[in-house]
Amino acid sequence: MANAVLRAVSGMLKIDPGLAPYEKEIALRENRLQELKKRILGRNSSLSSFADGYFYFGFHRNGNGWVFREWLPGADEVSLFGDFNGWNRGSHPLYRLPDGVWEIALNGRDALRHGQHVKLLVRKGSQWLERIPAYIRYCEMDESSHKLCGMIWESDSPYIWGDRNFFKRKKPSSPLIYEAHIGMAQEKEGIGTYREFAQNVLPRIHHLGYNTLQLMAVMEHPYYASFGYQVTSLFAPAHWFGSPEDLKELIDRAHGLGITVLLDVVHSHACLNEGEGLYKQDGTEEQYFLPGERGRHEAWGTGIYDYGKTEVMHLLLSNLKYWVEEFHFDGFRFDGVTSMIFENHGLGTAFTDYGQYYGLNTNIDALNYLTLANTLVHELNPYAITVAEDMSGTPGMALPEKKAGIGFDYRLAMGLPDFWIKTLKEREYGHFPMGALWKELTDHRPQEKVIAYCESHDQALVGDMTLLFRMVRAEIYTGMEKSYHSPSMDAAVDFHKLIRLVTLLCAGDGYLNFMGNEFGHPEWIDFPREGNGWSHKYARRQWSLAENGLLKYAWLEAFDREMLALAKKQRILKKDRPQSLWIDEEKQMLSFARGDMLFVFNFHHEISQSAFFVHTHLSGDGDYRVIFSTDEEIFGGQGRVQTDYVYSSEKRAGKGQGFSIYVPCRCAIVLKRIAKLKK
Repeated sequence: MANAVLRAVSGMLKIDPGLAPYEKEIALRENRLQELKKRILGRNSSLSSFADGYFYFGFHRNGNGWVFREWLPGADEVSLFGDFNGWNRGSHPLYRLPDGVWEIALNGRDALRHGQHVKLLVRKGSQWLERIPAYIRYCEMDESSHKLCGMIWESDSPYIWGDRNFFKRKKPSSPLIYEAHIGMAQEKEGIGTYREFAQNVLPRIHHLGYNTLQLMAVMEHPYYASFGYQVTSLFAPAHWFGSPEDLKELIDRAHGLGITVLLDVVHSHACLNEGEGLYKQDGTEEQYFLPGERGRHEAWGTGIYDYGKTEVMHLLLSNLKYWVEEFHFDGFRFDGVTSMIFENHGLGTAFTDYGQYYGLNTNIDALNYLTLANTLVHELNPYAITVAEDMSGTPGMALPEKKAGIGFDYRLAMGLPDFWIKTLKEREYGHFPMGALWKELTDHRPQEKVIAYCESHDQALVGDMTLLFRMVRAEIYTGMEKSYHSPSMDAAVDFHKLIRLVTLLCAGDGYLNFMGNEFGHPEWIDFPREGNGWSHKYARRQWSLAENGLLKYAWLEAFDREMLALAKKQRILKKDRPQSLWIDEEKQMLSFARGDMLFVFNFHHEISQSAFFVHTHLSGDGDYRVIFSTDEEIFGGQGRVQTDYVYSSEKRAGKGQGFSIYVPCRCAIVLKRIAKLKK
């Protein structure tokens, strides 16, 4: 075993000794990674220079003319046609270069012009196939065929960025992520645009206190209702929302507000629409995708990339560099990581023991692609953020490469939303599994950072429910006026706050919220489709519900804003890991410490604790004061928690060091030490 590999594997085993039985398999992946680097980089090349594909392929100015190149190894003939030649299929043939690359030079500056539609004509055997170039920078929907068509995009002048120090922008130490879909971020019954988002939604995100924006559905996709996960053109911003310059302006304005912007990148699978994406681009199934059944995700109806092929690695890494350098994205949330790294895509696997992460089911090529992807992104921008959407909990996902990790900065705590759904489905209020809750909140891979969240965008889709909707059902239509009270509605509002607060404070190193969920957006997302008459009624966000001041949504939004303000001001997510002080299943009580702060949660539906004893030995003895509670009146609470009283820690017989405090039912209290105990 080479020294570098030996050090990396030893580093991982030191962090997690439970992986010792799988040392050989970890070493195998590490050796394969080193071999991959030698193959694609040689001795002198860097990952950044390897990922320059978009400078070579596609359409480029070349002196007084143009040059176009495409990798089509299986093609027998290739032609370029479109508006520029009256759609003549045979007048502009491409010439074959080595390694399956095809090229054509077009003389004259006006040989191609901005806005012209273009396509490739590919002959494979006796078949003639119309294709969109793989590196196309913009597409447009052909209204007659309802299919995408490539377009020459060359704006009159380059976009002038305001964030001139982009590559020196420090990332937030604790990402507070606002996940958003451009199209449904508007209140109108239609598709929102990049410009509308920049004007209407960015100020909202800034006001709420989120420091990171995660954009979904930006990569081109032909079916709007796919939520952006059936990508066809990797290098084209989605035509649904406006121009590439509009997207750049959005990102630029976000940076001006101090907001980091992440792209939800989809390299885990691809749309199989022939003629619109990469599927059978050169007439063969295996050009970009794995052969046979391995190349199909049957549950999603998509194609699986062949991550072991150099040309595929070149395409995908170049794509990451393109979005960073051309659009100034600050990083990526990688979609569908579990699907990538297992041959069965993780379907039907519970991942209850380490053995399920290793063996023949593991796609080592995909793991090594992700490792190089993380290395490249951080090479391009040392302040970049990468997040893995991995439901399997694969060890090392958020460890550095030098410790045999995959190199992500964070992993999503994907078990949490499932836990909250299961709890609300199976348990009555006042009977939450407190021990299981604590374990779910705090049980993470050693030294791996996580982004916590309590409900995902999937829960907002038709067929599922957001947490508030699940708790109140039909009462959401009649019971959201501030003057309305019922046991079920009051409890739902309280638990909505408790769930969010305990998830933020206790479960990770960052936090994520899907747009509108912060104030309990009613109903579900139903994208326009044939079954609903292509309606946009439920594919939008009704911001006015939280803004009109008459409804409980305003309380929930105010709580979300102040909750984030608390976390940032006190730097809670940068303090020591949460340390349990007390867990009481019967009383539904949970208390824990982080640094010099104490957190007390009463999850009981109806029983308040008149004198709950809070231990202080982990946060330090001394005097404490309440600095935040979910029972404040501006959040719809009753104002029962005293904020001006000083609680002095003292020794109590049979209890230890601490103090007693009144904790109302369905309430959480945050205390901070204001003075050390005088000896």
